[in-house]
Amino acid sequence: MTPSIPPARYGATAFAYPGHPPATVTEERGVRYLHLGTPWVQGAMRLAKPDAIELDYVQMMMMWTLFTPQPRHIVQLGLGSAALTKFCYHRFPGARVSAVELNPNVIAICAAQFALPDNDARLDVREMNALDFVLDGANHASVDVLQVDLYDEQARGPVLDTPAFYQGCFDCLAEDGVMVTNVFGDIANYDKNLQAMGLVFDAVVWVPEVNDENIVVLAFKNAPALDFSVLYERAGAIKSRLNLPAKSWVNGLKGWMLDQQ
Repeated sequence: MTPSIPPARYGATAFAYPGHPPATVTEERGVRYLHLGTPWVQGAMRLAKPDAIELDYVQMMMMWTLFTPQPRHIVQLGLGSAALTKFCYHRFPGARVSAVELNPNVIAICAAQFALPDNDARLDVREMNALDFVLDGANHASVDVLQVDLYDEQARGPVLDTPAFYQGCFDCLAEDGVMVTNVFGDIANYDKNLQAMGLVFDAVVWVPEVNDENIVVLAFKNAPALDFSVLYERAGAIKSRLNLPAKSWVNGLKGWMLDQQ
């Protein structure tokens, strides 16, 4: 998430259902950006590659592929520009993909401007509060991968960041499930979110994004073995199959482990 679009340039097209922040777009150099009525970038799509992931930190949110190569159910909390939802829907044909988004303007603009497919037997984009989703017992123990990127129009920090919320995320995960989440905003939010996750999950690791202050966090229901020779091998397969910079993720995880020693 980055304020890379000057205020004078945002807001050319708006979806503005009352009661929610308006969803707006800008375009620059072949990239379409999503905003929530402010200059803050909430997502992006390269017009020539609508199903690819444009932003570096969003690519990094696919780090879970190092540990869960064949998920059955992938859930996105916070639709953004639908980059993760579309990518998972198209690249993992054996998985169900669900997305939870509170703002109907975001859902509408993703369908109209960001190539979000219609719901079908595998894709379920629903308008609801992410907290309600994770607290619903019907969703517990049903999710292999939970991707969390929940920000309002001010982007000061995740809008849901309590131990109770993260406990709900934990409860939604299957036995070997993993949550990946983005932490960005005021500096106090980093420690607050990491500590809240640490109270709930068996293992929490994170990799700072070099360019824009996002920190992408992996939280495991049950701690996996970190064999870096295996992870580098998997990274090569991910690069080949998904064209994602997975080797840099393994380097980041290795660096994180060295910093913790």
